[in-house]
Amino acid sequence: MTHALSRRAVSLAHLILATTAMATAVPLAASAAGANVLDQIAAVKAATIRFADVDVALAEGYIRDPMDHCVTAAAEGLPAELGAMGIHYIHPQRLGITAAEPRVDGNGLHTDFLKPSILLYEPQADGSLKLVGVENLIFEASWKAAGNSDAPVFAGRSWDRMADDPQTPADEAHGFQAHFDQHVWIVENPAGPLMPFNPEITCEHHHNKHGS
Repeated sequence: MTHALSRRAVSLAHLILATTAMATAVPLAASAAGANVLDQIAAVKAATIRFADVDVALAEGYIRDPMDHCVTAAAEGLPAELGAMGIHYIHPQRLGITAAEPRVDGNGLHTDFLKPSILLYEPQADGSLKLVGVENLIFEASWKAAGNSDAPVFAGRSWDRMADDPQTPADEAHGFQAHFDQHVWIVENPAGPLMPFNPEITCEHHHNKHGS
């Protein structure tokens, strides 16, 4: 895990704390029992397609990652062939950020993928952004404090658990406290529509103003 990613997390949290009150979202159902996975993904796409226009996302409360990173697997110390996630636009109130240091922490319990906490965009050659997926993130401590013993589930899949391992040089939680997150790709993903990275997403057209 790079220091740049940890700085990105802290910078993001400071911006959130400065621009919004703490969220008090009530947990919402993450998946409908027995529903077809493709139907659920289609519903997410239909509910979020308006964010193909980034100005609509901004108008509805999303903000761009202030460090302006386009996240790739290679930058996270993972095999480059896994691909990328893209640029994150986050909704501060849904994440419920409460602290930036020593690690980013929060109390949001938002699991509704029809109103996601995070939007994912791929930079295009002409400078525009393409909406490629959405994501939700919940901090583990808050999730368990709300009476949940297992990870959230979407479309029959348990969300990924991210927690730093002090025995390794990498920061597996990316500067955040232990948390659960789940991606839903609204474009084709050969690795699977619910996997963290997409091998068909690239950051080659991204020009990071922070140089990292």
